[in-house]
Amino acid sequence: MDRIFTVDEARAVLTELSKPIEAFVAQRAEFAELRWLLDHDPALAEGGVAELKALEARLDTGLAAVRDRGIQVKGLAPLLLDFPATLDTQSVLLCWLEGDSTIEWYHRVELGFMGRRRL
Repeated sequence: MDRIFTVDEARAVLTELSKPIEAFVAQRAEFAELRWLLDHDPALAEGGVAELKALEARLDTGLAAVRDRGIQVKGLAPLLLDFPATLDTQSVLLCWLEGDSTIEWYHRVELGFMGRRRL
């Protein structure tokens, strides 16, 4: 069963995760660059496939740490996180999109991202 967050709890957890999220975004960029080099100019791909696999493992570990907190990862680029919650007796997902300063949006579970509304 998913953890149910209040808005304040979700915002607090997001604040706690700010450094790991920053690290994830930086590692994601490194992964993309190395993947491109391996595909287009392997001679310049420092670390090669081994480094790519190591980056992939670090990305997976970072995502697992987020999921272990009861947060749903809905997108990787940009990073999109949903926090299960209840608003006015309705099941919703508090929605954070990479670049947002805090959690300011939600959507009904069945509507997804297109149904986002401001809190």
